[in-house]
Amino acid sequence: MGNIYGFIGEKIRELRQNYGGKGISQEDLGKIMETTPNTISRWETATYKPSAKELHRLAQFFGVSISSFFPESERPESENPLIQALMSATGDLDEAALQDLIGYAQYRVARRKLAQAKTGKKRKE
Repeated sequence: MGNIYGFIGEKIRELRQNYGGKGISQEDLGKIMETTPNTISRWETATYKPSAKELHRLAQFFGVSISSFFPESERPESENPLIQALMSATGDLDEAALQDLIGYAQYRVARRKLAQAKTGKKRKE
């Protein structure tokens, strides 16, 4: 698999340096991530290993899929373009708006399951 954390660090640096067309400093990203600029630097150099939760927060901030932090060879063979479109469209939503969206998605799933129960049909998951 090689050095996955080296790849992750390079991706963090790339996203940070290209953010908004002019970049964001390690200090500013550290404030947003509620950590220190030193930690951001150490993620970028693979001295520290960001957790899945931290990668998720970075992905949300930069408006990318969490899978972008992994080499293509480590990703599923075919990423669903609808999921990618959803991730892109929701990348700049704040936490409250994301929670609303999650709630709506859960509502739609429950509604579908209730409709299936009424008709006696079961969809393959």
